[in-house]
Amino acid sequence: MLRFLAARALPGVESVAGRSYARTVEIRACRGWLRAEPVDGAPCLALETSPTLAPVLATVLARVKNLFDVGARPDLIDAHLERDSRLAPLVRRCPGLRVPGAFSSFELALRAILGQQVSVAGATTLAGRLAARFGVPMQTPFPSLTHLSPSPEALARAGRAALMAVGLTSARAECVREFAGAIANGSLRLEPAGDSPAIMQQLLALPGIGPWTAEYIAMRALRWPDAFPATDLGVKKALGAVADWQVQRIADSWRPWRAYAVMHLWNSLHPGPPHDHGSPISRPSAFCL
Repeated sequence: MLRFLAARALPGVESVAGRSYARTVEIRACRGWLRAEPVDGAPCLALETSPTLAPVLATVLARVKNLFDVGARPDLIDAHLERDSRLAPLVRRCPGLRVPGAFSSFELALRAILGQQVSVAGATTLAGRLAARFGVPMQTPFPSLTHLSPSPEALARAGRAALMAVGLTSARAECVREFAGAIANGSLRLEPAGDSPAIMQQLLALPGIGPWTAEYIAMRALRWPDAFPATDLGVKKALGAVADWQVQRIADSWRPWRAYAVMHLWNSLHPGPPHDHGSPISRPSAFCL
């Protein structure tokens, strides 16, 4: 979980250091920061927040639980996926693997749009430039946390030229503006408990958003356990570079947990031990405040 989040952390907004995840937070009129880390010898996360977030603590908790996929049942999911001979060794290698979610659905979806047709590192660079240009500066106890994530309203108001100035292509800048505008005016709501297929159709109707992006957003922001980016190059590589139609056929038996199968396939592409940050952060079931 930490390795995945570290590679995609939004510069200035998120940070992974050692075994801790930290970020800036803006919920309604409340601004602050949080830090989460595993508790040794216990299946829980310790969550520390700035006092300024006390009025919205319930929302903070709900979002942190979404981020770390606390509501998953790894025992049931693993038992189902182990029935496939391709996944069985991957599940045994990393039991209890969860799907990293999102603290902010808008932020995650924006990051996914920026990641279309570029590398993870390239998308992270673009996201950092957007945060520095359109995010609100703030002070925190963490030197790496310097800005709030850009709001939908700020990006919707941004001109195409301003977005292109941070490195976006003209088409990508227009996609960001259209997406941010839909979130800002309420015509698009990325709710984890919403109708995921219907929300994905709304996403696909926006210019510049393709099937991979919609599935990835459903997987992480909408918390849809059966989301499946079938055209993902990493998935195809892990399965032996098979054709698209073969990927769909193979994955059919993984329903309704295809998103978790994707995480196992992505994880298999990384050599070395699956838990390389000390005790795993992938089995949280409670919070210690």
